[in-house]
Parts: sequence; C-alpha cells; structure tokens
Amino acid sequence: MVKQSDRAPLLDWEEIPPPDPNQTAHPPPPMPREEDAPKSSQLAGRHAPAGTGWSPSNVSAAATTITCSPTRSVTAAVASGNGSPGRPRTEPLGTDRHVPFPGLSARDQWEEKDQIVAVFVVTFDTRSGNMVEWSLPHDINLDGVEFKSIASGSHRITSDFIYFRKGCYFGLACFANMPVESELERGARMKSVGILSPSYTLLYRYMHFLENQVRHQLKCPGHYSPLEAFYEDKKAVLPPTGNGLVTACPTWSVTTINRCMHPEMKITHPAGCMSQFIQFFGEQIMVLWKFALLRKRILIFSPPPVGVVCYRVYCLCCLANVSLPGIGVSVPELRPFFYINIADIPALGTELSYVACTTEKIFEEKKDLYDVYIDNQNVKTHRSHLQPLLRLNASDKEKYRKLSEQRQMLLYSQEVDGDCTTNEEDLFILFFMELNNRIFQTLSDVAGSTDPYLTAEHVRAMGLDPQGDRYFLADLLEVYGIDVTLVIDNLCCS
Repeated sequence: MVKQSDRAPLLDWEEIPPPDPNQTAHPPPPMPREEDAPKSSQLAGRHAPAGTGWSPSNVSAAATTITCSPTRSVTAAVASGNGSPGRPRTEPLGTDRHVPFPGLSARDQWEEKDQIVAVFVVTFDTRSGNMVEWSLPHDINLDGVEFKSIASGSHRITSDFIYFRKGCYFGLACFANMPVESELERGARMKSVGILSPSYTLLYRYMHFLENQVRHQLKCPGHYSPLEAFYEDKKAVLPPTGNGLVTACPTWSVTTINRCMHPEMKITHPAGCMSQFIQFFGEQIMVLWKFALLRKRILIFSPPPVGVVCYRVYCLCCLANVSLPGIGVSVPELRPFFYINIADIPALGTELSYVACTTEKIFEEKKDLYDVYIDNQNVKTHRSHLQPLLRLNASDKEKYRKLSEQRQMLLYSQEVDGDCTTNEEDLFILFFMELNNRIFQTLSDVAGSTDPYLTAEHVRAMGLDPQGDRYFLADLLEVYGIDVTLVIDNLCCS
C-alpha cells in the first residue's frame, strides 16, 4: 500500500558560495548577517517600512564542477567563478548599497540577477472573485494571473506558493488566507503576492520576500511602498528585440551542477526537491523517466497546496536531461508549465510536449490535452501504445535498486565522515543524465556503424530490458529519428 501524501512542509535553505579563486591570498570577508545590517535602507529616496521583508541586495556567484563515475559514485569540486555566469560582478561585497533583509538573506542572493518584469497583488473579492488589486509596471498585460496566483480550492488552506507560466514569462506567487471579523469579506481575507520573470530558475530567491509581503498585505491592505521599492531595484532590463521564447528546463551537464547545499536541510529551491520527488513515487520514477524521455504531455493532478506539486513538475523535467551534443535538437522541448487552470486549455492544445500540474479535476476528462495523467501516485495513460510502459520490468527495478543504494551510501558518508562534497540532488540528476547519455551514445554508435542493427546485447549494455523495454525503445527511435533497426528475438521493427 502506497503512502497517500508527502505534505510535510519544506524548510528554509542556505547556499554558501565557494571562495573567490582570485582572492586566495586573502581570506574572504565574512558573510553579512541580518542582525548586522543597518537599521534602515534607502533606494531612490524611498525607505522600506520595517518588518516588510524588503531591502536591495546583490552578491556574486561561482560555478562548480561535478565529476561522475557512471552509476557508482559522484564527487564534487569547486571550479573558478566570479559573478553570475556570463555576467561579471560589478560591485564588491560589502558595498553600502547592498544589505541583507528578512526574507531574502545575503546567502540566498549570491548568484542573484535582476530579472523581475512585474510585481503584483491579487485578492479574492466576495463579489467579483479573483482580481488584480495592484501591479507594476502599469502597462504590462496580467490577464489571467489572478487565477494562476490563487489556485482553485485554495480557500481550504492557509498558505501556499505557486509557480506558473504567463505567456513568455514565468511567475511565482505566495498565497495566504487570514481569518477576519468582517461580514463583507465573509470571515476570510485571501491574497497573493507574485512576480514575473523571463526565467523560472531564480524565482525561488524571492520566496521569503513574497511570503513576508503577502502577510503584510493581509494585515495592512493597500500599503505597496515595499513592493514599489523592490520592483525599482530588481526590474529587468530586457533586450528590445527579444524573441519571446519561453525558457525550457535547464540543461544540466556534468560540469555545471550547482554547488552542493547543506545535506541536512530540506530546501525550497526547485532543484532541491529531487529526493522527496523520488521517495514519493518510489519505483514508479522509472515509469515517469521513460515518459519524460519520450517527450510526452504529462499532467499531474493534486488538490491544494500546489507548491510541492510544482516542484514535481520541475523534477520530472530533469529526468530527461542529456548532455551529449546534438541529441534531442529535433524533438520538442520538455517545457514546464507548472500550475495550469482551465484558462490554459487553448495554449495546451498547441503544445507537443510539456509537464504541468493542476488542482482542477475537469482536466482528467480533457484527454486530447495530455498523454499521461498522474493522480497522487497513480500514473495512467489512455494511449494504447503507451500502456506497456506502465509496467515495471526487472531492469527498471534493478536501476531503482542501484539508485537507492547510491543514496544510502551518500547518506552514510555524510553522517559518518561528514562528507558534504555532494548531495542527493546532484546524485539523482547525474544518475539519470548518465543513464540517458549511455542510451543515446549506444544508439548513436550503432546508427553510425556499417551494421545498424540494435541487438539484445546493445539493449542490455544500455541498462534496459530487451523484452520489457522493446516498446519503449521502438518509440524512442521514432521520436528522436534515430535510423537503426531493433532486432530482439527475431522480432524486427524499423
């Protein structure tokens, strides 16, 4: 019998940058603490009210190199870095302009980029329903964010966070529900404070700020000065000729895995939820991995809270990472839509591949919009040719056993030896990336040979089951346009 939920709250996290290699001769300055910050901060003549969780900030970034021994071990080593990738640090640490603030500490910002294109407040009105109460800038189109920022069914919970997609932007909103003694509000005040950005990968850095702000808005409606100052400090300078493309799931490579985070902490960055994701689905993770690699349209249903389900969307996309050059350039990108509602139906109808989540049960009936439907831990498909992929074979169970074994070894080394050179998230991402690389490398080698026939020996070398994965391989060859012939036990298909 499977567990029904993993609603345990995710705790705060910290990420500490490695030292700047250009300053090895001198010890780096200590990371400023919130209690050491000046009592007030100023930006463009505007003071942020105390307790609102806002203050301008900016610190540098560094990269990390990860080396992986295929399916056996993972090690990490710090590589050089001085500022965010592709963007040098323009101001030294400790400048007067940048100070830490509650809800967005300096540790959370060491790789920050100013990419906020909008900030807004959504409220639930008992007569009009969800509505945008306030926003900056005033000329941006926010149609629909009022329904993305307060998920259907949220009136039953006290707080939540939601990742979503709005046109060519991604959003993060924090929701809160506070009881009030007001007949007009029917005993409850519900609001959500959110932001939009061209990329979702840095939105998590503003999570604490948004949580603070939604509480502030519930207690002091109409006081927007902290949000105004935040937007002025963080607003993006976008290219005037932007193509409007939506950022796809980041392509992880062995040399660009982020610096490991404290292994003893549950973290709220989307990249830090992989271990919970795999523990929740168990062996079913191998079924989801195949659907992700095949670029299927995957929809996850769950009642609120929806934040942890948005993380499952991200994690599912990460299962399909391949670092081999040229692989997958002709197939649809596996795009994370995160939270969707009925207003997204037209957009989903045009997508060839995506992963999304919803709290609206009506989507289960819209079978033309998805290939795979996940309800809690129940994975199903109405596509007859995909039905065989739902069954776990011996090879699937063996791969999951190896993954679990590696995880236990990692946890043991952390506990006994105090080794935190890597963490569970690095391990899981590299495990599936190495698995995908091995499959596509073998397929490429066979396709480029003088005898392009894929035999049972090739299949076993890829870590797959010649019989149990026959349909998966046939679909994989078709989706990626790989010109080899599958030959297993005298059963041939082109």
